[in-house]
Amino acid sequence: MCYPIRVNRYTYRAEWSLHYHQYIGVCIEIPFLKREAATAQLAIAEIERAVDERIADLRESGDTVPVPLSQRSYSGTIVVRTSPELHARLALEAIEQRVSMNQWIVQKLSGRPINDSPFGFD
Repeated sequence: MCYPIRVNRYTYRAEWSLHYHQYIGVCIEIPFLKREAATAQLAIAEIERAVDERIADLRESGDTVPVPLSQRSYSGTIVVRTSPELHARLALEAIEQRVSMNQWIVQKLSGRPINDSPFGFD
């Protein structure tokens, strides 16, 4: 027997809950929805069903449906405000690494390995 497969485009996670002694499935775009299950796979299946029902309810009532993360556009620009002291420290680190401040901050945010030696020496 062949079953139709419908996959929505939302972002899901399953995490173990010490409190409930089960996996908790969540949808990142609809954080108030949660479902519990014995396995991570079942938790995801349960939360997917709950999301499908919630989306159908939202559409039926004419409410706004959340846009999946995978369909959102990002400009690549992040504006960050910080203290003058941190700004000065980051500027010094960037100079020591011989990279732009932007490149230095992107490396730090991305978790990419950073050369620990000032001035690029190994």
